[in-house]
Amino acid sequence: MKKKQQKANKPSEGLGDTVAKITELLMIDQLAQKIAESLGHEDCGCSRRQEKLNELFPYKNKDKES
Repeated sequence: MKKKQQKANKPSEGLGDTVAKITELLMIDQLAQKIAESLGHEDCGCSRRQEKLNELFPYKNKDKES
């Protein structure tokens, strides 16, 4: 549970992080993983989607823009 709290408190770097937090909160991530496993896939693709969305839609962070 601590890992989830740390993830929730970490500032989002982009849209992917925000979507990941919402899907985790609603437990959609667990559902997607179970569906993927039942279809014979190792991974649901959530982490790849998160990385891609962060890349395409990053949030501007004033601390990083020095």
